[in-house]
Amino acid sequence: MAMPIRQSIKVATYLFEQKLRKRDKFPLIVELEPLFACNLKCEGCGKIQHPAGVLKQRMPVAQAVGAVLESGAPMVSIAGGEPLMHPQIDEIVRQLVAKKKYVFLCTNAMLLRKKMDMFTPSPYFAFAVHIDGMRERHDESVAKEGVFDEAVEAIKEAKRRGFRVTTNSTFFNTDTPQTVIEVLNFLNDDLRVDEMMLSPAYAYEKAPDQEHFLGVEQTRELFKKTFAGGNRGRWRLNHSPLFLDFLEGKVDFPCTAWAIPNYSLFGWQKPCYLMSDGYVPTYRQLIEDTDWDAYGRGKDPRCANCMAHCGYEPTAVLATMGSLKESLRAMRETVSAHRG
Repeated sequence: MAMPIRQSIKVATYLFEQKLRKRDKFPLIVELEPLFACNLKCEGCGKIQHPAGVLKQRMPVAQAVGAVLESGAPMVSIAGGEPLMHPQIDEIVRQLVAKKKYVFLCTNAMLLRKKMDMFTPSPYFAFAVHIDGMRERHDESVAKEGVFDEAVEAIKEAKRRGFRVTTNSTFFNTDTPQTVIEVLNFLNDDLRVDEMMLSPAYAYEKAPDQEHFLGVEQTRELFKKTFAGGNRGRWRLNHSPLFLDFLEGKVDFPCTAWAIPNYSLFGWQKPCYLMSDGYVPTYRQLIEDTDWDAYGRGKDPRCANCMAHCGYEPTAVLATMGSLKESLRAMRETVSAHRG
């Protein structure tokens, strides 16, 4: 797990505080969507299918920051849509960083070089650039040529200016171990991004492409082969070791979607950002009004093929914190990744 040491300590302290307060449900990271509009039309995305009137809306700064503070989460991932299209995205980031929240601004990077001057490097802030594969594979995924090259140049410029840069890669059943290895090698060794996150694609109900999402066994086989030969220990992956074990099928976990809640223009989304069973105005209502036992593989058919980080990474993190052996293992991998 390549999370910076300072961030690891803050998250560990936060988790210990929740244990002392005997809270069984709490947020680890908030998925904040201050808009749904985007400048791309990715085939696997279910967020851009909203009516035109909704796509024109932009969340006020006070509302966005207030939701994160209300939740109490130590980290926030700002997504969408394309958050760099929000006219006050820099102010949202500035206020959250001032509160010492760890902020990841998720972007396809098409606007990143133009908007980079709006932001200031900080240990509390990182650009999270979406990269689904090498040039041909990525451009096919986002349905537009030239996006990969622009993203690469934006990453290089952001790194040159001293920003932390992470990446997020989503993989489909059209991927092979080799295509996954190629892009992770490129991000890790050539671009030298700080951290990399990966996830098997989830079948959004409104996504235009419904044919290429991975099933559970396909996911396990893909990552088992991808991680073979020492690759997993060499890459700076932004995941707990237990979550990577989960992707390989070495362990299984229940879903804890309440730990990575989604807040959008509609409010807090039940039960997670991948599914929509209604919205509530407060995080407390989300926790109290959602029947969490009704969700997860083997419970809700929509969850049957889900192995996404939003549901299972927090379970792995909690399992890590509850085991001295796994905590030491995660610590060793963090130190090793940063030495590399």
